[in-house]
Amino acid sequence: QVQLVEAGGGLVKAGDSLRLSCAASGCTFSSYPMGWFRHAPGKEREFVASISVSGGSTYYADSVKGRFTISRDNAKNTVYLQMNNLMPEDTAVYYCAGRSGGLYSTRAANYGYWGQGTQVTVSS
Repeated sequence: QVQLVEAGGGLVKAGDSLRLSCAASGCTFSSYPMGWFRHAPGKEREFVASISVSGGSTYYADSVKGRFTISRDNAKNTVYLQMNNLMPEDTAVYYCAGRSGGLYSTRAANYGYWGQGTQVTVSS
């Protein structure tokens, strides 16, 4: 079955950087649009970024635009989220998500596969 495994979270200070990775298995990764979402305590799950199957198209939430970069390496079955200039409000559990076909999307409901999440904590 499809498995998505995130890594790279941690505790950092405001202004620091982190790179999250999400390794996929059990699927034809190169045909899966991928996304990153996050869930902070007391808030609803929030879209962060998404990427097309080729990696040629990306989309970002306004809150992370210019600071975060989503990318993918289809040869490694991995999607990344480079996070720069982190702020305390970026603190959340970050999830990668995949969908078997279709276009990349900002809607969580469009993704059928989810990782277990990785915690990112940004201190001020």
